[in-house]
Amino acid sequence: MIDVDAILDLHRDMIARWHAQEVDNPYEGFLSLVCRQCGFNYLLWHEEDIARSPDVSDEDISLVKRSIDRYNQQRNDAIEQVDDWLTARLNELNVVPRSDARLNSETLGSVIDRLSILALRIYHLEEQTRRADASPQHLESVERKLAVALAQRDDLSQSLRELAADIFAGHKRHKTYRQMKMYNDPNLNPYLYQAKSPRGSAAAT
Repeated sequence: MIDVDAILDLHRDMIARWHAQEVDNPYEGFLSLVCRQCGFNYLLWHEEDIARSPDVSDEDISLVKRSIDRYNQQRNDAIEQVDDWLTARLNELNVVPRSDARLNSETLGSVIDRLSILALRIYHLEEQTRRADASPQHLESVERKLAVALAQRDDLSQSLRELAADIFAGHKRHKTYRQMKMYNDPNLNPYLYQAKSPRGSAAAT
């Protein structure tokens, strides 16, 4: 099984920690993979904030976009690594799915990823509630959004517990899905492989 409460605590504690220092990873084993994945979401979140600032130059936006692409690829790789760890753990425990076991619509790693994004949203909404310059209307709106986010976290974390219990009991099957992001692959993105070809080079001149 996996400790869902430990995952929730990790998300909350590390997001607060990273706002005061550089992104790090003090965990080992499975939680180290969870922390690594959360770290990429943290970096993505703040690059997205920069990208939407009207004061950022076009040159800086280009750099931010490249960072977003890189972090998003690393985030997806990290989700797969969480799922691969779970596959290995199920094999170690000799968990064999029942013949009628069904697949879930998303993997355990994907659910954990969604919980890390919710943890980021909750942190920043709570930050908004402490703004001294915010109007009562703004605070009221933030409180409503925060209540929804907290309810989503409770519901999603309970769903994760139930899914993990079903998988480790063999009632559902676990399978790692490869995201196969095409835009970062020089052999799959036409703008990348055509730029390398003689025809692409000639067309560019």
